[in-house]
Amino acid sequence: MTTTAQGTGTGRQNLSELIAPQLPYLRRFARALCGEQRAGDAFVAAVIEALIEDRNALDLTLPTRVAVYALFHRLWSGSAPGGPATGDTGVGAAQLRIARLTPRSRQILLLTTLEGFSLDDAATIMGIDHDEAAGLAREARAELERQMRSRVLIIEDEPIIALDIESIVTGMGHEVVGIADTRAGAVALADDTKPDLVLADIQLADGSSGIDAVEDILARMKVPVIFVTAFPERLLTGERPEPTFLVTKPFRTGTVEAAISQVLFLSAAN
Repeated sequence: MTTTAQGTGTGRQNLSELIAPQLPYLRRFARALCGEQRAGDAFVAAVIEALIEDRNALDLTLPTRVAVYALFHRLWSGSAPGGPATGDTGVGAAQLRIARLTPRSRQILLLTTLEGFSLDDAATIMGIDHDEAAGLAREARAELERQMRSRVLIIEDEPIIALDIESIVTGMGHEVVGIADTRAGAVALADDTKPDLVLADIQLADGSSGIDAVEDILARMKVPVIFVTAFPERLLTGERPEPTFLVTKPFRTGTVEAAISQVLFLSAAN
């Protein structure tokens, strides 16, 4: 029997080939939970190490993507043998323990919005029942509505998308301090407005890079950034410094709201 992404047996397909397509998205999720690239990647490395030690750690009676995230969650919550490797990543044990403090309500929110899981799949990943998951989702939405007002800079060269993002941001009660469609314009706006958060596209109007714009801004000030892109896997290759927070185009309102809420939550906690 040949194993597919939804299969239930190991078959002839190598396990690494089975889980490899899931890893860029798992890295995105781990970073969003931790709010830090190296800590998030340490947890993903722990998933790979757990599978090297025991192929049965992955529950292949579940859809592959659900099974991979479920294994991640068991390691995250400390209910699986072993834990994140700290030697090569430079992430200390205390920092990893702090990373686990992300409330379960926020985990449900990120699973169902940023990662697009159904509520039932998110419940399976977290090892809880549907009713508990639904309660956590309601708690997360209520917390999102209570979040403090922040000033947001949007870097986006498509006017319709920029207006859509602006509508989402203002609908959450935050203020949009400006919209830039070039690298130079983004840096100038950031200098003038000192935003609390930046939402950035990658390819800008004049052919310049949103990544370069963000690097310029971060050289001037400390501010959290969410990248918005149609190709998140291109930014999660491990070949260059990578963003911590990613939203995939086309996006849903709830996805952008969850990303903004998580970034501001983690920024307030630091």
